[in-house]
Amino acid sequence: MKIDDLRRSDNVEDRRGMSPGRTGASIGLGGLAILVVGYFFGISPSTLLGLMNATQGTDTTQSAAPAGPLANDPQTDFARAVLGETEDVWTQYFQELGAKTPYPPPTMVLFRDSTDSACGLASAASGPFYCPGDQKLYLDLAFFDELQNRFGAPGDFARAYVIAHEVGHHIQYLLGTTAAVQKVRESSSEAIANLASVKLELQADCYAGIWAQRADRAKKFLEQGDIDAALNAAAAVGDDTLQKKFQGRVVPETFTHGTSAQRSRWFKTGYMSGKLQDCDTFSAGANL
Repeated sequence: MKIDDLRRSDNVEDRRGMSPGRTGASIGLGGLAILVVGYFFGISPSTLLGLMNATQGTDTTQSAAPAGPLANDPQTDFARAVLGETEDVWTQYFQELGAKTPYPPPTMVLFRDSTDSACGLASAASGPFYCPGDQKLYLDLAFFDELQNRFGAPGDFARAYVIAHEVGHHIQYLLGTTAAVQKVRESSSEAIANLASVKLELQADCYAGIWAQRADRAKKFLEQGDIDAALNAAAAVGDDTLQKKFQGRVVPETFTHGTSAQRSRWFKTGYMSGKLQDCDTFSAGANL
């Protein structure tokens, strides 16, 4: 993946080295267990954070402490380059759709270990996630090492896929999909709620594919093996793969993100199509 010519985003908060700004926000063993088990076994980050706050009784007031200046390190530079490219792609796409207002990009928050979010205490153990409450993408850059070493998904474009997937959740928020799914989750059985979550996650994978296709068409930054790296990353974080790896058995009724095959397929769908309408996972029925 060639990033030298990509624009670097300035919509980044660097909170590394800062402590969470709320009372009682330290991670106890119980909260850490919830995050680690939930992340590996497919519970959504917003649910994890809510559980963690409940167990620790943390105050949800946001810290007013300003973030420090951005560090000039390769991983930060890479994240800024990918985020900048998502901004360019989705700004152009929203213009093509005739949106009444310009695309409002999310802010990426870089942190280490834990930080505050409008969805609760963000922890490295919960993995990267998007919080609709503040329209921010939370990322502990150490996750990239986990992606390579623990999940077996190396490569720059595997990392780019992670960021693009979370930006995909921002697109869902802007289009009203997130709110619609939340209503379904609140009023349905656990099985239906889990299926709605799976469809939401697969659609975010598809949106990541759209970004990859359109970004490469504009900047020609992909190299041989990049798409395979993204497909491998999508497969590495499938519910079935994670459950088999970390608990030794697969429990389909608990899936919230989709199988490895589904995640790879929907990323590829977005990449081949480049169109939002072809990412309608909610009308796919049993053909996910």
